[in-house]
Amino acid sequence: MKSHPHDLLLQELVASPHSEPQEILDHLINCADCRNRLHSLIRPNPSGLAARVVPVDWRGGTPASYEPVLDKVSRSLHGIESVYGRERADALNLFSELIHHPAERQVLIVRNSTRFHTWGLCELLLRRSREQNFLDAALGENLALLALEVLDHLSPVDYGAESLEDLRALAWACVGNSRRVKSDLRGAEDAFALAFSCLRKGRREPMEKAVLLDLRASLLRAQRRFPDALRCLRRAIRIFRELGEKHRAGRALMNMFTVHHFIGEPEKAIPLLYQALELIDPVREPRLLLVAWHNLIAELAETGQFMEAQKLLVKVRPLYRKFSQPWFRNPRKWIEGQIARGLGQDDRAEALFIAARDGFLAENSAYDTALVSLDLAALYAEQGRMAELKRLAEQMVPIFSSRQIHREALAALAFWRHAVEGERACSSLVAGVAAFLKKARLDPELRFQMPE
Repeated sequence: MKSHPHDLLLQELVASPHSEPQEILDHLINCADCRNRLHSLIRPNPSGLAARVVPVDWRGGTPASYEPVLDKVSRSLHGIESVYGRERADALNLFSELIHHPAERQVLIVRNSTRFHTWGLCELLLRRSREQNFLDAALGENLALLALEVLDHLSPVDYGAESLEDLRALAWACVGNSRRVKSDLRGAEDAFALAFSCLRKGRREPMEKAVLLDLRASLLRAQRRFPDALRCLRRAIRIFRELGEKHRAGRALMNMFTVHHFIGEPEKAIPLLYQALELIDPVREPRLLLVAWHNLIAELAETGQFMEAQKLLVKVRPLYRKFSQPWFRNPRKWIEGQIARGLGQDDRAEALFIAARDGFLAENSAYDTALVSLDLAALYAEQGRMAELKRLAEQMVPIFSSRQIHREALAALAFWRHAVEGERACSSLVAGVAAFLKKARLDPELRFQMPE
């Protein structure tokens, strides 16, 4: 339903014990508030004026008994909920069967086997799609597209046409988000257009809209449409707060932080992270909590607040230990190196930069490798260690030429290498090249201009 049923409509449901309006039942399944209102209408509290009201049987028979109707509705709701529960329990086994096959084979299996036509499997595919975006956005897109294939085989009669449109909207948003991570911005825009088209055919619940606004803001940020991204996020955060969804509001605040970080507004970005940390549920999404802490520490270090960054780093170290994967370990070493350098601990900073650089190289993370190498180069330049600086420069450009780093970024690295060879690579020049690489990472169209 596009709105909550009025009390009279709920009373009509009770007064019609031989029919079950599917639209109202679908809404009651998903809306706890309306279920509570239905109970209060059928089982009023006999106090005050209500206790003195004499019930009138307007149909002329014995006084109406609502208990059979309530039991009937309750059995229907519990029956449908149990079906969803079974589907979610079976989804992991179905997913395990599918994931061992190539993507093309997965689609054929879903099309030809009714066992895979379940809401629970679709939900699981979308959840795994979002998780995979951290590691393999192409796989994330494939999983979301497979969820759409499952959706095409779900019955509107069994699951509700509007509910299916809501889930289809989320699936297209997941496709768009994966494409955004892959830098396929045109494809991402098309996917989000389909997502909002499906959303308009759905139940039009505020939560569904807020989730899509949050995801689309990431695309708008990648398109450098920063004001539009911030408008989407403000709307999403307002809806999440109104619905009491603190955790989702915290996630959206982190997205807003990222926009201000890209714009270069740390004075606006840092307070957003402190707000987000108060809202994020550490049990629900511990990795998101660590990302928030890491971003805050990095932002403090980047703005020269090294003592505060070090204090928070010590506080968060137990959480870092829970996530030992390279995509957390290497950035942590890099940040520790920046803090050590800011506190005058040059030997420790050098060791941490080298460890982080080697880790990023092993991950084939070209930009991070370049940036941490430039931090190491700045340290060598400050210490006048020209031999180490030249050796580092000789290593860098050939490595990055064989990796996915665009032409203007390579031009900046080549310029820096020539400056090193001519012994003109002071720390300010290194900082300028590093600043360009950070901007170019977000804007591949940015052109490198050689400094004076």
